[in-house]
Amino acid sequence: MPFTTGALESRVGRYVKEYGLLEGGEMVLVAVSGGPDSVCLLKVLNNLKDILKIQLHAAHLDHCLRGDESQADAEYVAELTAKLGIPCSIEKRDVEELRKLSKTSLEEAAREVRYRFLDEVAGQVGATRVAVGHTRDDQVETILMHYLRGAGVQGMRGLRAAAPMPYGSKEEGVWVVRPLLKASRQETGAYCQAHDLKPCTDLSNSDTKFLRNRIRLELIPLLRQYNPEIDDALVRLADIAGEDADFIDEQASAVCSAVATREGGLTCLDSGKLRGLPLALQRRVFRIILEQSYGSLRDIEATHIEALVRLLFGNTGKCVHLPGGIMATNERNRIVVAGPGASACPWPVLEQAYTLNIPGETRLPGWRVTADMMGENFFRDDDIFSASFDMSKTGRQLTVRGRCPGDRFHPLGMTHSRKLQDFMVDSAIPRSWRHSVPIVCSGEQIIWVVGWRIDDRVKVSNGTEGVLRLEFHRAE
Repeated sequence: MPFTTGALESRVGRYVKEYGLLEGGEMVLVAVSGGPDSVCLLKVLNNLKDILKIQLHAAHLDHCLRGDESQADAEYVAELTAKLGIPCSIEKRDVEELRKLSKTSLEEAAREVRYRFLDEVAGQVGATRVAVGHTRDDQVETILMHYLRGAGVQGMRGLRAAAPMPYGSKEEGVWVVRPLLKASRQETGAYCQAHDLKPCTDLSNSDTKFLRNRIRLELIPLLRQYNPEIDDALVRLADIAGEDADFIDEQASAVCSAVATREGGLTCLDSGKLRGLPLALQRRVFRIILEQSYGSLRDIEATHIEALVRLLFGNTGKCVHLPGGIMATNERNRIVVAGPGASACPWPVLEQAYTLNIPGETRLPGWRVTADMMGENFFRDDDIFSASFDMSKTGRQLTVRGRCPGDRFHPLGMTHSRKLQDFMVDSAIPRSWRHSVPIVCSGEQIIWVVGWRIDDRVKVSNGTEGVLRLEFHRAE
């Protein structure tokens, strides 16, 4: 079927209405780079604005990466929008500077700068929708990129027709919409040619040092040799994955309030309830919690979500470090997630020494400690917050305190004593936790670094006649 500009406009109009991308009556901010896709988008929406009952404002960002070419792009966009009678905001941002500060890739830095700029302009002009020129070809490239990075179902749905503004304020309700997502790059180029538009050419799109360009220029042509319809197959995959992901999202969102609570700067998940969910829901709950609590899923990949699932079924006291300075910790009955700058340590610093009631219960800041005495039969210590000792070697006069300079002890299984500081470093105890770890002492001798190791000299052996069992419980 021969290409006609009217056919493309009709398809875009139907797509916008079918997916509810625009409600009508709103201000739409159009991101215009100056390339064929964004120029096509601007012209199509301008021709449809009366039908869709929308107002338009354009935005162009100079990334300061291509010198005179970038300046030429900005001048072209300014001339085009003036000719169409569309107001336009044009600015410059130093992407390279952000890349150095954030220590991220140039692609990711450019994406963040671009979306933050669009979010700012949207706020200034009162736009609730930001239209971007992603096409079906971009969808194919994105799916392959996610696949190569090991994405799960969420990543395989690729680009969405509408999604919340990345890096933007969730309260403002600004959404990114993609009216051209079912149109091909060939069609946008033909549309520009038919309307005598002369979009700019970005030579960096041919630079194979960027992963997306290698996928476009090398991988996709190779895959088409195996399946000439690979583009259609991948788009179908995205549609199916999107439907599955939406269903899982709906189910997971319904249970999040039942398993998650906020305590100060921490998010706490009920381990028992979470373990009772199907694995697909466990994964999605973790993703939702991370996104809701910390604003985005930047750099969070399927491997990180799998690490959180393993943490849920792992030993108490274990930690998982995630991108962006996020840390998750497995406590006895819950998973505690702390964002950047917040301490995930669930325990307060013990400012003084506390004497334990033996036998009996002792309450101290953040803890409830129980002490029991028994004969040769004793429980196996399957929890890192419980431990058994030879009572003839520990005695009954025990105290709990924080660490002190010069502390040493003889870790279980070792043949010599060690500095407590060195032990904590080798055991990967986070620096911010070390002053909060309870230390159980018999006189001046450390007998237990709670949560990690007892002293070898007070272990239960075949000759032990009396066993002292201590259990630390988080105080409510």
